Amino acid sequence: MYKKIMVAVDDSDTARQALAEAENIANTYNATICIVHAIGSDTDADRKNGEEILREAESSVGALVIEKKLLIADIEYGLNGIAEAIAQAAMDWNADLLVVGTANRRGLERFFVGSVAEQLVAKVDSSILLVRPQTT
Repeated sequence: MYKKIMVAVDDSDTARQALAEAENIANTYNATICIVHAIGSDTDADRKNGEEILREAESSVGALVIEKKLLIADIEYGLNGIAEAIAQAAMDWNADLLVVGTANRRGLERFFVGSVAEQLVAKVDSSILLVRPQTT
């Protein structure tokens, strides 16, 4: 069913949970995973941090076929720039499934901060799996 699974990561626990879900699905369908991370500016520090996040994500995944992409978002557009960069990468790579962690914000926090995951639902044509934070 799924052959190309893209997963967007940052340094959050929810992103690690999303990556684990993507890995489980990829193992089930013998799919390829593409791990992406979007940065808001093209500075050396942001690139280095982004590449480290991608390395950590890659090292946590078992013996799967993996690609990694560091995406440069147009920070002028804030979170919308991040969502746009991820959506474009999913389309360019022809992802069958996009897996994204969500912060599960509610109320005013959601209104003022927004949600990259929510924006991706509106922008991406492929299937999307939103992974909510695990409660203990």
